[in-house]
Order: sequence, then C-alpha cells, then structure tokens
Amino acid sequence: MRKKIIFTSVILILLSAAAFIIFSGTSNKKVYIASSVQRGPFEVLVYSSGQLEAQSSENIVVPEILRNRNVRIYEIKITDLIEEGTVVDSGDYVASLDHKTVEEVLVNAQEDLEQALNNFDDAKMDSNLTLSNYRDIIVNAKEEVEEMQIILDESVYESPAVIRKAEMDLEKAKRKLKQETSAYVLRERQAVSKVERSYMELKLRQERVDLLLQVYNSLKIKAPKSGMVIYGRDRTREKIKVGSTVSPWMPIIATLPDLSSMHSLTYVNEIDISKVKTNQKVSIGIDALPEKVLDGEVISVANIGQPMPKSDAKVFEVKIKVKGDVSDLKPAMTTSNIIQTDLFKDTLFIASETVFKNDSLQYVFLDLNGVISKQIVDLGEENENFVLIRKGLNENDKILFSPPENEEDLAFQGMDIYKEIKERKLKEEKESKKSENGNLISSKTNISGGESSKN
Repeated sequence: MRKKIIFTSVILILLSAAAFIIFSGTSNKKVYIASSVQRGPFEVLVYSSGQLEAQSSENIVVPEILRNRNVRIYEIKITDLIEEGTVVDSGDYVASLDHKTVEEVLVNAQEDLEQALNNFDDAKMDSNLTLSNYRDIIVNAKEEVEEMQIILDESVYESPAVIRKAEMDLEKAKRKLKQETSAYVLRERQAVSKVERSYMELKLRQERVDLLLQVYNSLKIKAPKSGMVIYGRDRTREKIKVGSTVSPWMPIIATLPDLSSMHSLTYVNEIDISKVKTNQKVSIGIDALPEKVLDGEVISVANIGQPMPKSDAKVFEVKIKVKGDVSDLKPAMTTSNIIQTDLFKDTLFIASETVFKNDSLQYVFLDLNGVISKQIVDLGEENENFVLIRKGLNENDKILFSPPENEEDLAFQGMDIYKEIKERKLKEEKESKKSENGNLISSKTNISGGESSKN
C-alpha cells in the first residue's frame, strides 16, 4: 500500500509538471516549470537507516572478579579478539584482556604485601621488647616492696619516727608495684592491638595479591554458550575491537545473539522524533539483500536524546521489530527503514520544492491564467517530497518551482491565512505555558505537602 501511494503521488506530480511561457512586454519570453496541486492519499514518512540486532542475546563480558572493590582496576584494554561472525561452542576462546595492566597492579600489590609483612614483624618485635622492659620494671617494684618490708621488720626497736618512715616507704613501694602492674596490663593490650592491626593489614594485602592473581588468570575470555560472536559497542556506539577499553561499568565485549527474532536499531533526528510512536508500521529494506523488504513495527522510542558522534545534532534511539522470515538475516546488517507516522486518505498536497519562505511567511508562486502572485499557504505534515496543504490552494492550481523574474514586484495574497496561522501559534504558546505553570504548581504542592507530613 505504501509503495502504491508513493508511486501514484510521484506520477501525479510528474504528469502535472509542465513548461509554460510568460510573455513580457517585449518579444522575449521566459519558460518556467510548474506543478499542479494534487488531491489523494498522503503518507507522512520518516526515513532512517539502522542496524539489525537480535532481540535477545547472551553477553560476553569482562570477568566478574573485576567488579570486586579490592581489585581497583577501573578499565582494561582488549588485546586480542576473534573475528566477528565466528560460531563458537560453550567454553571456546573469544578474547584476551591486557595482562600488562594487571601485572603492573600486581607488582605494586606484592610490594605493599612485603611492606606489610615487615611492619608485622617489626610490630611483634617492638611489642616483645617493650613488654619485656615493663616486666623488668614490675620485678624491680616487687623487690623494692620486699626490701621495704624487711626494713620495717628490722625497725621494731627503733623510734616511732623511724618506724613511721619505714611504714610509709613500704606503702609507697606497694602503690608503685600496683601502678606498674596496672600499666603493664594496658601496655600489653596496646601491644596486642598494634600487632593485630599489623596482622589485619598483612591479611588484606595478602588477600589483594591473591585476588589479583585470580584476575590475571581470568583474562582469557570464553564463550558462556554456543552461538555466533557479534562485537559489542562502546559508549559512543562504536564497535568493540582490539585496543578498545572495557570496564566493570561497560563490561560487554561481544554478544551471542538469538537469531530467531531480530529488531532494527535506528536513530531518528530531533526534528522528526515527535512523529514517531510505538506500534507504527515500518517498511524495512535490507541493504545486503536488495530484493528483500520486510514489515516492521516500532516497539520503543527513547525519551532522552543523545549527541550524534562527531556532530552537535541530537538523535533518539528507536527500536523496530522485524516481522516475517528472518532466517537469512544476520546481526549488524544495515537496514533502510521507512516509518509510516501518519496517513491521510484524501487531502491536498504539493511538491516541497514549490514552497518558499521568508522570516515570517510560507508561500508559493501561484499562476492563475498567466497572472502570478505570491500566495500565502498554511502547511501541514510533510514527507520526503511533498507537503500537505491546509489552506491557500485548490485542487489543480498551478504553482511554480522557481521564482519569476519580477518576484520583488509581486504582492502577497492570503494575508487572512497569515493572521490565522499567527493566532493559532499564539494560542498554542499560551496553552503550552499554562501547561508548564500547572506542572510547576503541582510540583510545588507535592513538595509542600511532603514537608507538612514530615512536620
């Protein structure tokens, strides 16, 4: 149906395009190419190129161990990768990641481990030496108590003052022994804690070395199941290749697609994206198979645009389900997608090339029985070649493809149409602002309501 409509429209325009002659006041004459306003079915189409992908697939990703926080390798390069399209069995080799990156980190981790081991040995020796010294102090304090006790015992026949001094010296020695004993307990705990901290640091360093050894031994990537290897894509949508960087956050190296169901992944520019909706019909051409045209259906439209690589333009991701026989299709084949965003069964339309614009007006050069004027027009939807006419022209009106020589002398016709267009735009702007203000008030109400409930 779509091809028939386009073919009919083109034939009508070609048949209506004709050369006509406008005579000036002299014998010279000027030939212009003209076209007629047509009535018939009108399709609004969006054209885009895309790439086939399987609707479901198994990802081949970087080793899960790289996600461990103790590894601290945030990106790593691919040093080897089998050819895209290779059919593999489960466990077959697919790719290698950069061993040098892990080796550098591993060497540093081993140096840290050696330093931690030295610190642990030093902590044990320091603790033993320190506690040994404090044990000697306690022994000396005990001997001093015994000595003071002997002096007190021998002063039984001395004067009361001498006896009192001996008693005080004994009490002082006992207090010192008690203090040193208590201090030893605290110092022993401190020493044990220091050794334990050193041991924990040593243990962590050892665990990281063991972890990095596991990472090193897991850098050869193997297929999780049988299938055809299709390269993954990086954040700029470029294909993964040897030298590409992957990470725990962008882990996909390749995929093993389910070839029984396919979709076309395409990107639509920000001008046309408002026309594209889910469930719209699509005609899908396969560049590698020119004779094959399949039906499709839009299944998802991105809400957020993304910059087009090497351009300031924004594009939106659109997925189109491929219907019909897909047995001879392969992932990454280029598709030519024609999305039918609207269909008018009976309407007026003209060739897009016959429409001219200035700062505020859209108009055509209308030829009424040899009299040419600038006719203001109210335009509707458009497709690749034609634009729909709302007001300003009638069926079979003749319009020019190029301005006449006396363009500057021609007056505009249809200023009432211009006023209607202007009023409609102002109304749309007011409604848009009203809608935005309503959303803002609703948002503020929700916030204040949330605060009140908290209070």
